[in-house]
Amino acid sequence: MTVTSSSRAGWLVPSALIVLSVVPVIGGAVRLTDLTGGEVTPENVRFFASPLPVVLHIFAATTYSLLGAFQFAPGLRRRRPGWHRAAGRVLIPCGLVAALSGLWMNLFYALPPGDGPLLFGVRLVFGSAMAVSIVLGLAAIRRRDIARHRAWMMRGYAIGLGAGTQALTLTLGALVPMASAELHRALFMGAGWMINVLVAEWIIRRRVSS
Repeated sequence: MTVTSSSRAGWLVPSALIVLSVVPVIGGAVRLTDLTGGEVTPENVRFFASPLPVVLHIFAATTYSLLGAFQFAPGLRRRRPGWHRAAGRVLIPCGLVAALSGLWMNLFYALPPGDGPLLFGVRLVFGSAMAVSIVLGLAAIRRRDIARHRAWMMRGYAIGLGAGTQALTLTLGALVPMASAELHRALFMGAGWMINVLVAEWIIRRRVSS
């Protein structure tokens, strides 16, 4: 009974991360559907002009968010020691493709309606931070520095999962009226990333102190 309860508890975090990924995964699927036969609108015309970056981003980010959730299942890692390493060989390139394609779209696609210079800067900061975190995580594991590897990879994953949290912050943000729609969107999208980063840092520091 105790073993069963412990096993179920070990799947709480991965399950929550998968649920958090559902909204952006569905959004990516809808975007792909639009690209394969949907109507061109002012919101998506930039994707039709150059579809490869957004297609790469959707596939990489979907794999990264869903597969990455299973890295937080301690029971799976104990039962299958090779799982973490094998999954990591998929997650690292997927995470880098997701981050770099996101940066490319931010830099070279025209800003969609509702976005502005502030959100452009926020995306640039967090996209760069995600890529750097994954590279530092890879460098740490090559040095056999497990603690720093876990910390950097957790930071990268937290940023990568920002779109899920943004679905919540933007929904709550709709209850807060602001004069500037661009400022409103930038603040509440940035809040989604910041919440994830702060939670990741809290978990990392808790592990260090324990």
